[in-house]
Amino acid sequence: MSGHILVIKLAALGDFVQAFGPFAAIRAHHPEARITLLTTPPFAELARRSPWFDAVWDDGRPRSTDLRASLSLARRLRAGRFDRVYDLQTSSRSSRYRWLTGRAPEWSGIARGASHPHANPGRDLMHTVERQHEQLRMAGIAHFPEPDLAWLDSDLSAFSLPPRFALLIPGASPSRPGKRWRGFPALAARLGMPAVVAGGPAEAPLAAAIREAAPDALDLTGRTSLFQLAAVARRAALAVGNDTGPTHLAAMACPTLALFGGESDPALCAPRGPAVEVLRCEPLAGLPPDRVAETALRLVRVLS
Repeated sequence: MSGHILVIKLAALGDFVQAFGPFAAIRAHHPEARITLLTTPPFAELARRSPWFDAVWDDGRPRSTDLRASLSLARRLRAGRFDRVYDLQTSSRSSRYRWLTGRAPEWSGIARGASHPHANPGRDLMHTVERQHEQLRMAGIAHFPEPDLAWLDSDLSAFSLPPRFALLIPGASPSRPGKRWRGFPALAARLGMPAVVAGGPAEAPLAAAIREAAPDALDLTGRTSLFQLAAVARRAALAVGNDTGPTHLAAMACPTLALFGGESDPALCAPRGPAVEVLRCEPLAGLPPDRVAETALRLVRVLS
């Protein structure tokens, strides 16, 4: 099919990263089509630099109180005259957008009346990656090439990275403190290589605690774009992180150990990448630093 394709993906960083494979599969299946992504501002630049889209709209989630923005999106969807829509968000919001596209394009998703529904009642019990692959197979896509991530890089000359280091990602959603493992300072002192700490500005106190235990650690919290974070991960010997978006991004680029507690299920949302392991402990605070260090270093040894 050529024509005009719409892909919908609005969600958080980890979900967006796990859609890289589906994005690549949709582009491979529709090489001549004009493909537009409907997303939100945090992910627009990632999408624009990727090889999968001809246009990126970042107004996909207007506030319910912003009538003007909602009407603008409705007009834009109708004017797009899409031939097919792949709703990879599959939320109640994105499903409602089917009624805004005007002339009933083919629709892959869970919206009522979809021409290519993801007709699996157990879909919510599947890992995100398998769920999206099954959804696309039901829409006629059978080939899932490995996504080319050469574009996901950046200049790091300002950071003076050590020649060999471990990338530590100690943050997680502020509203879910149970997803934050407290053992990163002790871990940094056990890895036998310098640590590089990544995260947003709010993670600066966590980085300071790590530097107190391991003075050779490099604090990059609040200093990296998503492209720079990915570039740092490309150069890391390994990454260790909580269940958070940056850990998903790191997993695409280097051996990664992801730490889970009881607030999320790795069977549904663990990071995926060339070399990923998961440790889960309930509560997460009970996970011993020695066990994390041993698992992380074993992962590196196996791949070296």
